Amino acid sequence: MLESVPTATGRTIPLEAHGARAEIGTVAAVLRSLTVAGVAVTEPVSADAPPPLGCGIVLVPWANRVRDARWTLDGVEQRLDITEPARANAIHGLLRNTEYTVLDRSEEAVTLGALIPPQHGWPFLLDTRVRYELRPDGLTVTHGVVNHGDRRAPWAVGAHPYLRVGDTPIEDLVLTAHAGTWFEADERKNPVGEHPVDGTGNDLRAGVRVGDLDLDTAFGDVVPREGVAARLTAPDGATVDLIQDDRWGHLQVFTPRNFPRPDGVGLAVAIEPMSAPPDALNSGRGLHWLSPGESTERTWGIRYTPAR
Repeated sequence: MLESVPTATGRTIPLEAHGARAEIGTVAAVLRSLTVAGVAVTEPVSADAPPPLGCGIVLVPWANRVRDARWTLDGVEQRLDITEPARANAIHGLLRNTEYTVLDRSEEAVTLGALIPPQHGWPFLLDTRVRYELRPDGLTVTHGVVNHGDRRAPWAVGAHPYLRVGDTPIEDLVLTAHAGTWFEADERKNPVGEHPVDGTGNDLRAGVRVGDLDLDTAFGDVVPREGVAARLTAPDGATVDLIQDDRWGHLQVFTPRNFPRPDGVGLAVAIEPMSAPPDALNSGRGLHWLSPGESTERTWGIRYTPAR
């Protein structure tokens, strides 16, 4: 049942079925934890503080950044609120601090919804939802949206899970990502070019040890193999997969060394599904333009496979 006392991550919704367990917070529809057969496959988020470094939150109606918090719609400049003051950008959409409403709930699944009303730099009315559903090997996440406004509206979506494989040290995991391009960024983390990964340190297709990576990098041309966009592999062969279909097309890999845990800060790895690249409101790439009354969905997931 829903906790009666709200916390920094909203009210906690526990899910448990098929040997898997998750906790969802209603603020930012945050994925607070996920375990499969008792094995932690995401970094846990405390209920008592905002998710560190965006851990587990939903990113909508855009993922990543909007340069200078400005974009142009039908020849008219739109000015969003600056939500990344250090870099003067708008970051990770408009629902990062919003309380979602529980629309549907069972032991194994929950659907949360939140309205994105017209506001600074955003003259649209979108109704969004996200559904978390446990599976025996992990979790399926479905994002949906309906345009309730009277004009076409752009939409993109992402999520910010930090993945792990149980207690295996993060630096010893091998990351494989099936991406063909990477986005060069300036000092404010805004894209300035897209390049093939071939022959570069950003080619993760054959697998690279996470301890050897220092990334806050967007990738494009993501073509999943049998649904797997990216994989973490432990030395014993256990894996955690990021599942995407071809409609996503992009992901972000972030390997901060300052991720906070109860025993101190350390290395973590975020592997973030994105339906559009950074600064998509300006480039137009990957945006889904919704006509009035139109709806659409995107689905991704996390899958754990134990060592054989």
